[in-house]
Amino acid sequence: MNEEIKKEHVTISDLTKKILDTDKQYDLSKIVSAYEFAEKAHGDQKRSSGEPYIVHPLSVSMILVDLGMDTDTICVGLLHDVVEDTEYTLDDIRKRFGQDVAILVDGVTKLSRIPVFNKEQQQAENVRKILLAMSHDIRVMIIKLADRVHNMRTLKYLRPDKQRRIALETMNVYAPIAHRLGIRKIKEELEDLSFRYLDPFAYSEIEHLMLIKKDEREAFIETIKERIRKRLSKEHFEKEPEISGRVKSVYGIYKKVYVKHKDIDEIYDKYAVRVIVSTVSECYLVMGIAHEIFRPLINRFKDYIATPKANMYQSLHTTVLGQEGIPFEIQIRTWDMHASAEYGVAAHWKYKEGIQGHDRMEERLAWVRKIIEAQQTADDVEEIVRSIKNDIAPEDIVVLTPQGKSISLPVDATVIDFAYRIHTQVGHNTIGARVDKKIVPLDYKLQTGQICEIITSKENKAPNRAWLNIVKTNEAKSKIRSWFKKECREENIQQGKYNLEQEFKRCRIRVPEEELEEFLADDLKRHNCSTLNDFYASIGYGGVTLSKIMPRLKDMYEKKYGVNTENEKDIPVVPANTIKDKKCSIILDKIADCAYKYAQCCNPLPGDEIIGFITRGYGISIHTTSCTNYQSALKRNSPENMERWVPVQWTSSTSSALIPTGIEVIAIDRVGLVFDITKVLTESHIQIVHSSSRNLKNGNAIFEASVQVAGMEQLRVLMDKIRKVKGVISVERARK
Repeated sequence: MNEEIKKEHVTISDLTKKILDTDKQYDLSKIVSAYEFAEKAHGDQKRSSGEPYIVHPLSVSMILVDLGMDTDTICVGLLHDVVEDTEYTLDDIRKRFGQDVAILVDGVTKLSRIPVFNKEQQQAENVRKILLAMSHDIRVMIIKLADRVHNMRTLKYLRPDKQRRIALETMNVYAPIAHRLGIRKIKEELEDLSFRYLDPFAYSEIEHLMLIKKDEREAFIETIKERIRKRLSKEHFEKEPEISGRVKSVYGIYKKVYVKHKDIDEIYDKYAVRVIVSTVSECYLVMGIAHEIFRPLINRFKDYIATPKANMYQSLHTTVLGQEGIPFEIQIRTWDMHASAEYGVAAHWKYKEGIQGHDRMEERLAWVRKIIEAQQTADDVEEIVRSIKNDIAPEDIVVLTPQGKSISLPVDATVIDFAYRIHTQVGHNTIGARVDKKIVPLDYKLQTGQICEIITSKENKAPNRAWLNIVKTNEAKSKIRSWFKKECREENIQQGKYNLEQEFKRCRIRVPEEELEEFLADDLKRHNCSTLNDFYASIGYGGVTLSKIMPRLKDMYEKKYGVNTENEKDIPVVPANTIKDKKCSIILDKIADCAYKYAQCCNPLPGDEIIGFITRGYGISIHTTSCTNYQSALKRNSPENMERWVPVQWTSSTSSALIPTGIEVIAIDRVGLVFDITKVLTESHIQIVHSSSRNLKNGNAIFEASVQVAGMEQLRVLMDKIRKVKGVISVERARK
């Protein structure tokens, strides 16, 4: 838990004393020279707190010394704001302190001369620059994290709106990065400080709950430590074990109390005792002794030594009950594991034995390169921030391949995410999956400890656009979009143009065609599109999110053309997920060129007898004549209601567009049933949007799927094939 934030008056004497108190060798003259240069450069500059500006770089350097960083890193801590906030340049720093220091200073210097539309894009560009620099030298991010820690400690001196914006950025970007780098102390402090400003009421409430039982809590932890120490004294250890106690962070408790809707007494790991020993075998010995002293809780044992977390954290965790009936967690690890758990990548500098070898560091940084690589295929620079927020969240799950390899994924990741994490081509060729030897649908959410086997097609398959709404990780989304970007340009252009036209109709934007490219010029530049067709294609494969850009385009349209779109006459529009070519499938009696959509209550297909219903503001909704809504209207026979039903019919040449519909299969339950049905769908080149199965009380099973077909004829052929699957009793078309 963080202490009350106090105004810091750090001096060069404090920094020098801290350096001399360490057992590391530093070039103190170089560090003092960097301080003198920074003090002269910042001159009379003040922080928002009223302190001399030099207090900030001194405080950052103090944090870096605590992390055990080297001389050059400490110098950059002192110099990191010089280029950004003073008249001195990188060349000045290079001449005075060398190339390495200059490169690190450049890595942490914000971009200030780039064209941006909003704060989010500015943030994304700066994060991207830091990650690129970090991929070459991890010290860039360690300096940036130390800088952010001190800024958060002094955040109370800023305006409330700035406090919230910076706290949100810290929670979404810098805390997850600290987690992935394994620097627990930094991660927890950033989370707690951010949480203080994002939800001050909840922060105060939890802090109060923890304070009122502080003495009781400390006495409880001391009793537990003494019992463990007394029992371990009977065993022989290479080195006397160190036993310590801790309380879960304020934000850690919040996530379980408020987010997971638990009572504070139900949080089993809010108290923890840590035992540090010399060898892995001693870790398992202590685990056995802990279970001998205390009663272990079922399913509350985690072996992160055999299966490390994604950030290489290793430890044994077990939750047990003491004599008082209070649950608490025991963490057991070696000294090497402890150094890595506390300091992460920084242990490479703090302890010689912390992280051995270049390969280990490369492994730690693999995720950085994945994020940068994924962002290269995205047309939206803000994708990189979403990747950090979603893909490296602290609550990872660990799923195993059939060969025993562990794959870390964010919570709620699906089997498609798992497939793409293994390899891009495995993801593209996925047609199904088995989890713990049972067939599951593609939107199945994986859980820690499960064994997942991806079923792939021998032929080169293609991803499904619907997967973009299923996958959790931005890595998978990026790879799916990249495939559509490369393979389906013409289709993407057509789809993107249609989607933009419909959004323009919805927002009542009417830009003359000859002026459209000029009107969209800023967005073309922002999304790296050379032509209007490039922009359409980017919309089509999902690189550009229309919902994000439309508010700005609407404002720009009103300013440029002097039109108040709110007063424009209502225009019927078609939702973006309907047919691409609005003129090719339906003839509307006496109503020309009207927007329409398919009703989800009956999912009409070409070949069905259909009827149209005039909606308010959304064109015509197409129903089957057997639809319960239409039949109910006929029974009521209200003249006012019946006037809105209009005759419609399919054209003689059906559209090439695929239309979603549902099927329900009832069969005798058996092993391999879902796989056999899925195989029929795949071999028939049917796109599966969603599928699920469950057991019925009579011993049978029901398989339900949402699929995309061209019309009734294709659906009939498909259903006939499914009826031939062993054990199938009936195949029906789902009406909803």
